[in-house]
Amino acid sequence: MICSDAPVAFVDDCIGQKVSQTVSALKAGDILLLENVRFYSEEEANDNEFAKQLAANADAYVNDAFGAAHRAHASTSGIAQVVSSNGGPCVAGLLMERELTFLGDELENPESPFVVILGGAKVSDKIAVIDRLLEKADSLLIGGAMAYTFKLAKGLSVGKSLVEPDKVNVAKAAMQKAAERGVELLLPTDNTVVTPVVTDKLNKKGKPILEFQNPRHNTDPDIPETEEGVDIGENTAATYSEKIAQAKTILWNGPMGIFEDPRFSKGTFAVAEAVANATSQGNAKSIIGGGDSVKALNQSGLGDKVTFMSTGGGASLEFLEGKELPGVAALSDR
Repeated sequence: MICSDAPVAFVDDCIGQKVSQTVSALKAGDILLLENVRFYSEEEANDNEFAKQLAANADAYVNDAFGAAHRAHASTSGIAQVVSSNGGPCVAGLLMERELTFLGDELENPESPFVVILGGAKVSDKIAVIDRLLEKADSLLIGGAMAYTFKLAKGLSVGKSLVEPDKVNVAKAAMQKAAERGVELLLPTDNTVVTPVVTDKLNKKGKPILEFQNPRHNTDPDIPETEEGVDIGENTAATYSEKIAQAKTILWNGPMGIFEDPRFSKGTFAVAEAVANATSQGNAKSIIGGGDSVKALNQSGLGDKVTFMSTGGGASLEFLEGKELPGVAALSDR
């Protein structure tokens, strides 16, 4: 057993003689922290010889990094295969176990009504997730910039809003599938819009920084040609909150707008509050799919009011898509 006050040694490498010597000097209960594996290019290449060196001092392998489980790297996949081939156990840590339970088992047969809230910038990031969740969801609430691609697919004007014109057919297919399966797919009926103005400042990529001026509430289905949508409106937030209040299972992935700017955080924070209330007052299971949704919940002070928040961004999305994650597949006991 490891005590909370156990000594922690550190070696500024993760392979080699210095590591082996330090490991051999450890006493029962001691902890050794090794240097970041990403200083070696062989890590991302999942180099077999490098994996063997990582495993040289290992009797067992425990992976508790769900956020990196979608990567087939030496420290997530290769080392497990080596340890396993040597007869050692390769198991999930307690955090990994919770991730697999909530994103996997709990969503396999979710209690109805199952409300899915999807936001973020791009439909293309969530095509497979949308398609898979339409098999299970009762309601799908769309927000964020991806909503404008759906609005474009309905023949509405989106002004200067962030949109993916080449994904309009994907949005149309999702709406058709929702209709065929009797899934309620809701889009924003009102928005906070701004006038984007190009400044003479450049971002880190050398592109002009936009300044958002004249924020206002737009209740028209169309967004004016000179305006950009940056958040769901108060009417939409109220409608979404009502749907969330009726849920018994909630999955939320992606903010409703540019919540990092306090002027455009109301929609995302309203959804966060609704999810927290449904969890505490309606006994719903609320599962937050990592990334910006977690950041938004913590920023709103409601991070401890939901059932589970995933630590994975890309890993969460890939897992929700139904993909097998290399870091999970490599484990002998999940």
